[in-house]
This record gives sequence, C-alpha cells and structure tokens, in this order.
Amino acid sequence: MNIAQHVERGARFFPDRPAILFEGSELSYRELNLRANRLANALKADGVGRGDRVALYLPNIPNFAVCYVAALKAGAIAVSINSIFKSEEVKYIVNDSGSGLLFTVGDLLPNVPREACPSLRHIVVCEGEPGGNIPLDEWLGKGASDGQALDLDREDPAVLLYTSGTTGFPKGATLTHGNVVSNMFATVHHAGFRQDDRMMLFLPLFHVFAQNFIMNAALNACATLVLHRRFVPDQVLDSIQRHRATMFFAVPTIFINLLSMDLSRYDLSSIRYDFSAAATMPQEVSRRWTERFGRPVFEGYGLTECSPFACYNHDFRFKFGSVGTAVENFELKIMDEEDREVPLGQWGEICIKGPGVMKGYWGQPEETARALRNGWLHSGDIGMMDDEGYVFIVDRVKDMINVAGFKVWPAEVEQALYRHPAIREVAVYGVSDPIKGEAVRAAIILREGAAAGGDEIIAFCRERLAVYKAPVSVEFVKELPKSATGKILKRVLRAQ
Repeated sequence: MNIAQHVERGARFFPDRPAILFEGSELSYRELNLRANRLANALKADGVGRGDRVALYLPNIPNFAVCYVAALKAGAIAVSINSIFKSEEVKYIVNDSGSGLLFTVGDLLPNVPREACPSLRHIVVCEGEPGGNIPLDEWLGKGASDGQALDLDREDPAVLLYTSGTTGFPKGATLTHGNVVSNMFATVHHAGFRQDDRMMLFLPLFHVFAQNFIMNAALNACATLVLHRRFVPDQVLDSIQRHRATMFFAVPTIFINLLSMDLSRYDLSSIRYDFSAAATMPQEVSRRWTERFGRPVFEGYGLTECSPFACYNHDFRFKFGSVGTAVENFELKIMDEEDREVPLGQWGEICIKGPGVMKGYWGQPEETARALRNGWLHSGDIGMMDDEGYVFIVDRVKDMINVAGFKVWPAEVEQALYRHPAIREVAVYGVSDPIKGEAVRAAIILREGAAAGGDEIIAFCRERLAVYKAPVSVEFVKELPKSATGKILKRVLRAQ
C-alpha cells in the first residue's frame, strides 16, 4: 500500500487528463507521475528511504504535489510546514521531525535557519532564486522517469501534520498510509467525487483539509484540481467561470466574505457542490447561502488526528445545523469526563474510532496516550448526538466561558448574533472578570454601510439568550485575527 498509487493509477488510465490547472498551465496525470518518479529516484540516489523525513515548506504550487508524491513513492515521510511560519517555527518542526531534506521556494529561504537544524542535509528550491541551494529542476534532471511507489505496510507512517499549537509547542500527528488511503476513499464515496469534476483548491496544502480531503481525494477520483496560491475573491471567482469548476471547498469565513459581495458579474452555474469544514459553520450563514444559491453547504467534521474525515452531513438526508453522522468504518460517541458514553441529546466530548485515526504524536508517547484512550481519539470538541446518529458541534472545550459557574459556549452566542442584520462577522470569547471569573465579550465586523451600537447588540442578544450568555462588552473591529486556513484565532483575542 502507498498513497502515491493514486497518481500512478491516474497516469495509467487517464494519462492526458489534467491533474492540476494552475496560473495558465496544465499538469497532466502522466506528467505528474513522471516528475514524481524522477524526483523519487533522485531522492533514493541521495540515500532517502523508508521512514526518512522530508519536509515540505511550500505554498500552493503544483510542485507541492510533485514533491509530496515523490517523497511517498520513495517510502519517506512527508512533513508539512505551514508556509506562513517564520524561522523559529520552521526550526522547531525540522528538528522535532528530524527532517534530512527540505523543499521550499526562494521567497521562503530566509525563514530556513539551516545552521540551527543539524539533521538538514539538503534544501531544494522549487521556485525562485535558489540562493546557493539545489534547484528542483537539477534533481528532476538526474532521476530516471520509470519506477513505481514502494509497497509499504498500511501501518507505516506516511505524513507528519503538525497541529496548530494553541497551547505549548505543535505536535506532529503521525498519519499512516492506511489512515490516508481510507480517508481518500471515504471522501470520494460520501462527497461524490467524479472523474469529470474540477475542484477549487485555494486552501493551504500544508493543512489536512486541503491535503487529504481535497488534493488526495481528488487525485484518487482521477479528477482535476484547479489550484490557487491563496483565496483572492476576484481571481477565484473568475477561475470558477473560466475552468467550469464543479466543486467548491472553503471555510466559514470565506462563505461569509462571498455573501457580502456582488457576484452577479460571474457565471458560477457550473458549481454543483459546496462544502465547508475546519471550523463550525454559523447556521445563519449556511441558511443565507442556501437561500441565495439554492443548494446546501455540506459540512463534515474531523481532526488532523483522524486524517481528517470522520463525520458527514450526509448521503441520505441533509440535516441543517449538523455535521452529520460517522463516515464509513468510523464510530463516534459522546463521552463525559470519566470517558462514559452520555445519553442521546446530552453534551459531552466527541470521541472517534476508525481507520483514519492517527498512529500517535511523533515522539510524544505521553501526549499520544492522553489523546488515544481506551481505543478512542478524544477530540477536545464538545457536541451532542441525536436519536438518528447526527452530531451537532457545540464548541471547543478550551473556548468554553465560565461565567460564575455557568457554562457559555461561544458558538451558541455567535449563532444568535449572526441574526442581527448589521453583523457581517463575529467572534465571541471570554475575558477575565474579578467577580464572575470570566465575562463574555464579542468582537464584531459590521456589514458595509451598516451601523449598530454596542448596547443595541447586547440587548439583541439578551432578547434571544439567557442574560448571562450575552456579551457584557462589544468591540467593533475592521478584521479578526485568523489562521492560514481562515479559522478565527480566539486565543489572540483573549491575549489582547
């Protein structure tokens, strides 16, 4: 078994089909496989083999796929590094993983502190000035074009995907070939990927959502990726129209952004499917999207630690506000603090079991034992399950606000605030309070041309929720701090 066999299959059956469309260029399945073979052979000639770590510090460019597939073909472990990380963060991941080789681009070279990374033997530059390092084309020219992916055990590590590190240092979730392959097939099955599909891919490839749910699953379906470096609304919308894209994948903040735009000058009729993940989709935003475009925003649920797809809404019936039921071969349970299953309809921690669950955290047995208890991955997310097995996300454990002993889940307050006609985007979080321990605060972006005052917002919320759940203060901002995937960083708001 090897993840990279999906590209070999595409090259065998659909050699001339575009695997990737990017900035006016096209990379066919044949060419993607040939380039990956050349690079894999060059890697092996350099001594890279089974279990060695190869770091990918790359933006969204076609050579991400080439380097990723080549590393896997050679039996190495692909280590993804966030392309907005700076030198201290890059140093930590390279050293923690023990990566011997790193692929990057000229613009990111200043962030690679080679002298502080003793395991790093080579830096290969895939785009831009190599700065005295090895240009990718040089290695592609050295490797033979024939070959096939090394046949590995399903339990062999394939990738290290580092968690966001909201507390302490990032942890490297170790996903095996069996983990990722099972997730690819589950994605194709549940989301209905087809060979003639063209998938918009502007989310960052270093993240599990883009890497596995979109890139790997699309290649597994022998479909075409319409790749963008990042989400630039006008460029992405024009690309949908030009390439007749059929599937649109985004995070909630992007759907919010698009709802605020005039889209009438774009022909978006080719899109048949919308999907949101990586953060909880506000129900009001989902409702407005469906009213405007006549189709639901399908949702899923998962974690880096389970490759990520664990829950989907859904093959048989779409249930509004839910992330659906467990995907094929997965089980989900809602458990209390003592790891006991709670009755249906009650809140608890979402726990996951299935073939996509990680092998563990790289080099961290204690953290692994804490996350994988009694055969279940403990997500850290709070949710509930109804009598049909549909899961509803409440919030992250760490984001819960304790107001004088009362639990306040920010997502519930945000759902209420999104009903206010002046609010475009909102983040609710806890701040210290000398009497109640914590108090509820809201940071709000208003719609263009709209006006509202803090007292009005607070009163609006109090009319819809218990008084203790309503914000005691409101801050109007021009933007909210976000991760590279568009997730609102509430830890930054709390720190401010």
